[in-house]
Amino acid sequence: MPDNALINDPNGGMPRLLEIMRRLRDPESGCPWDIEQNFASIAPYTIEEAYEVADAIDRADWTDLRSELGDLLLQVVFHAQIAQDEEHFSFDDVAQAISDKMVARHPHVFGTESRDKSPEQQTRDWETVKAAERAERAETGTLSGVALGLPALLRAVKLQKRAARVGFDWPHTTQVLDKIAEEMAELQEAAASGDADHTEEEFGDLLFVMANLARHMNIDPEAALRGANAKFTRRFERIEALLAASGKSPQDSDLAEMDALWDHAKSEEKRRPR
Repeated sequence: MPDNALINDPNGGMPRLLEIMRRLRDPESGCPWDIEQNFASIAPYTIEEAYEVADAIDRADWTDLRSELGDLLLQVVFHAQIAQDEEHFSFDDVAQAISDKMVARHPHVFGTESRDKSPEQQTRDWETVKAAERAERAETGTLSGVALGLPALLRAVKLQKRAARVGFDWPHTTQVLDKIAEEMAELQEAAASGDADHTEEEFGDLLFVMANLARHMNIDPEAALRGANAKFTRRFERIEALLAASGKSPQDSDLAEMDALWDHAKSEEKRRPR
C-alpha cells in the first residue's frame, strides 16, 4: 500500500505536486491516460494553459489566475516527469537551468555590474547575453532559435525584431504602410486569378506586414487581436440579447437587421463612460 501522507498533505507544496505527477505516471499503479502521454501529445495543452493565464490577467480575475497558474505549472511538472521517465533530465535540472540563466542575465543584480542603467540599456545587455547563449548552441544565424511553435503573429514580430537588429528594417512607419497597400493589391490580384494557393500565400504576406506595422507602432498584435475578438464577442452577444427581447434569435433575423443592431450596440458602448 503506497504511503499517501505527502499526497494528502495540504501544506506539501512543490514536493507534493511532484509526487502526485510521479504517481500518476507510475507504469503499474498510475492513471492510464497520464501514462500514455508524451511531449508532443501534451504540448497543445501547455499552449492552451498559457493562453488561459493571459485571459485571466486580461479579465483581472485574480482567483482564476491562481487556478490557471496552477494548471500551467502542472504542464511544466508533466513535461519534466516525462523527461525523467525517459532519462533526459529531471524537474530539479529544469529549476537549476532557469536559475542559472536568470543569474547570468542579471549581472546588475547578482553580479558586480552597476544597476544605474536605463531600461533600454538593460534590454540591449539582455539581448547581448542571449546572443552569446545562442552562439554557444551553434545558433549562428540571425533568425536562429526563434521557436517554430510560437503563435504565428508573435513569431512574425520576433523574426522582424531579429532582422531589424542587423539593419534589415524600414526606418519609417510610412514605408510599412506603403508595403501594406502593395500587399493588399497583390492579394486582390491573386484572389481574382482563382489560384487558392497563391491567394493564401499573399494573405500570409499581408498578415506578416501587418505584424511589422504593429511592431513599428509598439503594439502587441496578439493583444490587439485578442481585444478585437473580445469586442466582437461582446457586441454580437448584445445583438443576440436585443433579438431575444423581441422574441427572435439570429436564425430568425437577417444581415440587414443584425447589422443595424451591431451599430446600435456600438453606439451604446461609445456612450458609456470610460
